[in-house]
Amino acid sequence: MKKIAILDDYQDCVRNLDCFKTLTQYQVDIFHDNVKDTGLLADRLSDAEAIVLTRERTRITAPLLDRLPRLRLISQTGRVSGHIDIAACTDRGIAVMDGEGHATPTAELTWCLMLASQRHLVSEANRLKQGLWQGHLGQQLRGQRLGIWSYGRIGRQVAAYGKAFGMHTWVWGGEHSTSQARADGFEVAPSKEAFFEQSDILSLHLRLSDRTRGVVGPADLARMKSSALIVNTSRAELIQPGALEAALRAGKPGYAAVDVFEQEPLAGTDHPLLGLPNALCTPHIGFVEKDNYESYYGQAFDNIVRFFKGDVRGVVNPEVLGR
Repeated sequence: MKKIAILDDYQDCVRNLDCFKTLTQYQVDIFHDNVKDTGLLADRLSDAEAIVLTRERTRITAPLLDRLPRLRLISQTGRVSGHIDIAACTDRGIAVMDGEGHATPTAELTWCLMLASQRHLVSEANRLKQGLWQGHLGQQLRGQRLGIWSYGRIGRQVAAYGKAFGMHTWVWGGEHSTSQARADGFEVAPSKEAFFEQSDILSLHLRLSDRTRGVVGPADLARMKSSALIVNTSRAELIQPGALEAALRAGKPGYAAVDVFEQEPLAGTDHPLLGLPNALCTPHIGFVEKDNYESYYGQAFDNIVRFFKGDVRGVVNPEVLGR
C-alpha cells in the first residue's frame, strides 16, 4: 500500500473533508504542526511516496529531498510557488503537480477585515465582555475611496463589493490590470503617489515575486491619511520589513488589517503588529474555508490517484517523466 503524507493540517480537518474518501486505498499520515527543521521533517516523511502540501506552509528544499529516497510525487494544494525547489525535484526524479483555488474566500475575508476595522468590531466586542459599553466612533464604507492594487481574481471581487457598498473605487497596478479595470468601469489612479495619498482604504492584491517584493515602502505609507486603513490579505513581503509597524506608530496610515506575516505560523505573541491597538491581525485564514478546502485538497488527492495510475497530465515539471 502506497504511503501518503499530508502536511500542516493546522485545524485537524482534512480527514473530515468529503474529498478525503479519495485516498481510502492509501496509507495516509496527517501532521498538524509545522516543522521547519530539515532533519525532523525528513524523519516524518522518510516512508512517503507522495506528499500533499498545504499551500506554502512547508518549504521543499534540495537537502530535504536528498533524505527522501522513496518520494515520487509532491501534490500541491493551489498553485506551485517559490517554496518548492522545482529544479531539485526534477533532478531527483520527483514529479510536482498543482491545482487551483477560489478567489471568493480571500475576497470575503478582505471585506470582513475592512468592516471590522472601520467599525472597531473586535474592540467593541471585547469591551462588552468586560462590562463596558460603547468606546469608539466607527466609519461607514459608503462614500469612502477604496484603492485596490492589482485587479486580478481577488481584486476584481473586492472592487465589486466596493461598488455594491457605494464606495468610490479606483485601481492601481500594471497595464493589464488597469486596462481590465477600465473595461469594467472602474477608475484608475493617476499615479502611485495619488493612490496612496487619496485612498481611504487601500487593499493589496498583488502576487509575490521578485518584482513585487518590498514594493510598498516607508515613503508610500507616509503619504497615507492619518484616518486611512491599509489591508493586506496577499503576502506580507509586499511591504518592506518593519515599514508597516513604524508607519502605524507614526500614525500614517492610522490603521492596518493584515492576514499574512513574513514567518508563518507566528511563534508566540512577540510580533510587533500584535501589540499595536491600531492593527487588526488574523492568522492567514483568507483561504481557510470549507468549500475552498474541498476544492484545494480534492484536486491534490485526484492528482495522486491519477499519477499512480499512470496519468501524468498536469505535472509541473514534465522533464521528470522521461527519467
